[in-house]
Amino acid sequence: MEKIPVQKIARVLYVLVLVALVCNIIALVEVPLFVLSGNRIPNIMRVYSDDALLVGEDHMVLAFLIGGAALWKEGWWSFSDTYQIVLSCFLLFSGCCTAVILWQVRRVLKTILRGEPFAPENAVSLRRVAVFCFLIAGAALARVLFSVCYYQSPRPLATYNALFVPMFAMGGLLCLVMSALFRQAAEIKAENDLTI
Repeated sequence: MEKIPVQKIARVLYVLVLVALVCNIIALVEVPLFVLSGNRIPNIMRVYSDDALLVGEDHMVLAFLIGGAALWKEGWWSFSDTYQIVLSCFLLFSGCCTAVILWQVRRVLKTILRGEPFAPENAVSLRRVAVFCFLIAGAALARVLFSVCYYQSPRPLATYNALFVPMFAMGGLLCLVMSALFRQAAEIKAENDLTI
């Protein structure tokens, strides 16, 4: 069976989504290391890169991964700064939600690659994507409100995090609409298949 252009595009998207999912999972492990203040990061990377016998800048990525894993082992949640704890929790929660979103997008792309774009499971996957978009929007709103209270200033309302709220809320609404369209298309396709 010859692949139509949409399936060729879906194949490329499928690979890109898998790469993004792997990068997302790696980034989740590194969240504590990313959140730490500047003075502690070089020390942790030097200690764990020396322990792993890594020398030079070529092994910086591996040292970063080892340092992030070591922070999980040491208990990064014992940070003294409340803001670091909130930021870490927000990034972990959003990263987990993003992983679920990417996994659901992968499922939708698989049905397109099979040549069944209007499968009923696409509607379910898109509804799940919408739910997780709303969860990210809610977490971003909670973080913005926390930041406003923490800094006692309206300045956090002008940050990228404040943009996450409407952006992911609109993404969730769009996915709900697409879910309803895919569900309706699947029902019409089933009726047509029964008629023939």
